[in-house]
Amino acid sequence: MPDATSKPAFNRKNPLLAKRLTSRLLTEGCDAKDTWHLEISLCGSALDFTPGDSLAVLPQNDPALVDEIISTLGFSGEEPVPTPAKEEALLRKALTENYVITTPDKKLLKAITEKAGSTDWQDLMESDRKAELSDYLWGREVIDLLHAHPDVQFQPEEFVGLLKKLNVRLYSVASSLASRPDEVHLTVAVVEYESFGRQRQGVCSSWLAERIDVDTPIPCFITPGKGFRLPQPDEDTPIIMCGPGTGIAPFRAFMQERQATGALGNAWLFFGEIHENTCHFYKEEWETYLDDGTLNKLTTAWSRDQEEKIYIQHKMLEHGAEFWSWIEKGAIFYVCGDAQRMAPDVDKALHSIIEEHGSKSGEEAAAYVKEMLSEKRYRRDVY
Repeated sequence: MPDATSKPAFNRKNPLLAKRLTSRLLTEGCDAKDTWHLEISLCGSALDFTPGDSLAVLPQNDPALVDEIISTLGFSGEEPVPTPAKEEALLRKALTENYVITTPDKKLLKAITEKAGSTDWQDLMESDRKAELSDYLWGREVIDLLHAHPDVQFQPEEFVGLLKKLNVRLYSVASSLASRPDEVHLTVAVVEYESFGRQRQGVCSSWLAERIDVDTPIPCFITPGKGFRLPQPDEDTPIIMCGPGTGIAPFRAFMQERQATGALGNAWLFFGEIHENTCHFYKEEWETYLDDGTLNKLTTAWSRDQEEKIYIQHKMLEHGAEFWSWIEKGAIFYVCGDAQRMAPDVDKALHSIIEEHGSKSGEEAAAYVKEMLSEKRYRRDVY
């Protein structure tokens, strides 16, 4: 590896312009979701990362949506406008690369209300009605508000001044440089849903999965995940990894790193998805790691393969006695994935296991988990 002084300082202002090497659909045959494996070249960049880090990606908006907004506002797209960095760009380029054109900012809501004289959301702008405003805006995008008030007009510079800056999206790295030098891999689920008669897509996930090719520059840089690290390879500390869905990404990197470094400690992986036949991400790789001892135990949960939905937390409880024995031996428990539902459910299961199999009260279990957190034996990367 190059020393620290020789590494280029890639960041938002100076991103690496990487290129995609290949991609493959991980959910072949599944109608419910599209999840992709992407491999990106870092060749010649000297970009360094550690399993547990994230790749920050600067995405581009859907050009069809950009064109619809430009047309709705009566612009040509060739008008010069300022970017959030106070540089000048043509409107189409700025709306594609620099501004959020999905989630509306309050400044835009207020401006449309002032120009229209009356809107459906004007009474929801009060500070004590934030929840109601959020409910109203769910599934609505900038284009919906413009269509609702076709007579409202803006100047191009005025319009972009009412939009938020397009920020990076973070993806847990799904590979190890020790195993795959000069590459970074991602596990990307395309966000797709319908609302108010329109198909919606996640900005970055749809760009990476559907709108780039091998020649498209991917502006990116590494964001360190300092709290999400493996033990040293020569330590015999056990690890338990819980990564349903795309939360599996960092643990694929962990396994590659463990195999490449000959890590000593035992490893147990919990993985869950909707269907075993179509959503068993990286199945062959887990089997290889089980065969060579890099991975000691794999426990899976398939939520839609039977009438009763089975999730990762149910499998934790089912294996509670063994889970507790690993924790008592000093295992580090890693959790990656959905912060709203999965992570709280897994946390609740952890408390239950400690209560039942550790013969502790609720208060004692809570204190035990608090101690795990302070000792960095309970690490979460949730989003």
